[in-house]
Amino acid sequence: MLGRRTLLAAALAAPTLGLAGRASAQVPVPAPATPNPEELRLHTDWPFLQRYAAENAADRGLPDERRRVVFMGDSITQGWRDVHPAFFADQGFIGRGIGGQVTAQMLVRFWPDVIALKPAAVHILAGTNDIAQNAGPYDPGTTCDNIRAMAALAGANGIKVILGAVTPAATYPWRPVLRPDLEIPRLNAWLVAFARAEGHGFADYTAVLDDGRAGMKSGLAYDQVHPTLEGYAVMEPVALKAVSAVLS
Repeated sequence: MLGRRTLLAAALAAPTLGLAGRASAQVPVPAPATPNPEELRLHTDWPFLQRYAAENAADRGLPDERRRVVFMGDSITQGWRDVHPAFFADQGFIGRGIGGQVTAQMLVRFWPDVIALKPAAVHILAGTNDIAQNAGPYDPGTTCDNIRAMAALAGANGIKVILGAVTPAATYPWRPVLRPDLEIPRLNAWLVAFARAEGHGFADYTAVLDDGRAGMKSGLAYDQVHPTLEGYAVMEPVALKAVSAVLS
């Protein structure tokens, strides 16, 4: 008796199961998400070697006086050239900043963007995005090693080195849980000691930008991090003094 009841229940359920199966089979499979251009580039050109490839090809042919110093860096350096290009053109400076970059990315592109241009000196302003954890947890030792490696590559190729103090930031608006007001001064202390030990130049931007609380002075940054034109205006004499010192 039990066997007949079981068979009857199975027979009654079979059409329902069939309908459920067909309905399940008809559910569309979502198409793979298409990466945006920036995500795609990070997978194919993480250090962004193509960013300055065309400019590098042209700039290698410039006379020496028009490629005296290459400025390697992140958005602080990129913004500098963007808002005051005459400062670079008039002084024979070449800007090679890329927004958002960490020191590891700069190290990878250091050869094509700096050494291959054969400047007399390189100005390295780097580290704030490491502290901002743009590419993972911040490791001070790794950041220092990357800067040390760039300086060593420059020195091995007869290029003088100027290290720029990381510009102040009391906070990162896009990552407020971090403490750049603590980490930037620590990195700058290492940069000062490293420059002194190795005989490199040092551009002390902290002296003209800092508000006394490890942040930017009012009016010198538009988001507490990136300099305004007025911010760059007070940085420029510092940069020129450092360049003059290493090239004299």
